[in-house]
Amino acid sequence: MQGSKGRVRLAVVFAWVGITAISALSGLTGCATSPLGRRQLIVVPEAQMSALGAQAFQQMKSATPTDSEPALNSYVRCVAQPITEAAREGTGVKDWEIVVFKDDTANAFALPGGKIGVHTGILKVAKTADQLAAVLGHEVGHVIAKHGAERVSQSLAAQGGLAALDAALGGQSAGREQLLSGLIQVGFLLPFSRTQESEADLIGLDLMAKAGFNPRESVGLWQNMAAEAGGKSPPEWLSTHPANQARIDNLQKHMPQAVVTFNQVKSNGRSPHCSR
Repeated sequence: MQGSKGRVRLAVVFAWVGITAISALSGLTGCATSPLGRRQLIVVPEAQMSALGAQAFQQMKSATPTDSEPALNSYVRCVAQPITEAAREGTGVKDWEIVVFKDDTANAFALPGGKIGVHTGILKVAKTADQLAAVLGHEVGHVIAKHGAERVSQSLAAQGGLAALDAALGGQSAGREQLLSGLIQVGFLLPFSRTQESEADLIGLDLMAKAGFNPRESVGLWQNMAAEAGGKSPPEWLSTHPANQARIDNLQKHMPQAVVTFNQVKSNGRSPHCSR
């Protein structure tokens, strides 16, 4: 993801973390389990991740123009709100800030603390409301699975400690600003791992079904992504993201249960009608 002001070299940031608080993680196990049963190292409190998310979102709003066109924003909110409602138990967030950014890249993101950004470029690929729901379900899935907290925790555990995070959020010194920028980079801006991406795909599949969007359209989304790439994607082993076909195969494997959920929700009257 792009758009952060003042990107810094992570090596410099991590060196500062190590000097500041090399022992702050002693005695902490930080063991957690993802929604899909994978063991995780998470030592960063949710409140601090929400604070980092708010900082990152403000940076993005400062660096990237927003699109305030009413019909477009209404459409994006129409899709996003059922997704966030379905995710409320997993995120603990009731009201999300949803912003449409004028950016031609096919991207969207969700941050801890209830922040969603949608690039106008994603609408060229997510051609239906159901496909946009697949995108947003995936992004909110990263939040539910605490993937940002996992990455920040791994970085702090390797190079420093939680005291450094406290320092970054507590002042405006040059060192703190560097650290804050580095943690935002690690937690939100750099690509997630293939394992995390696959988890978010499946969490998102469940979310879109619970929200009343057709989960079968998640396959169409990744077919569109593949077409947009024009066959230029790197081999999967060279990429931080699963190959498009691998994602499709994984979604198809878990599609039967998602369709059952979707049909149940639809029979209960939940069927969002969002048109561009």
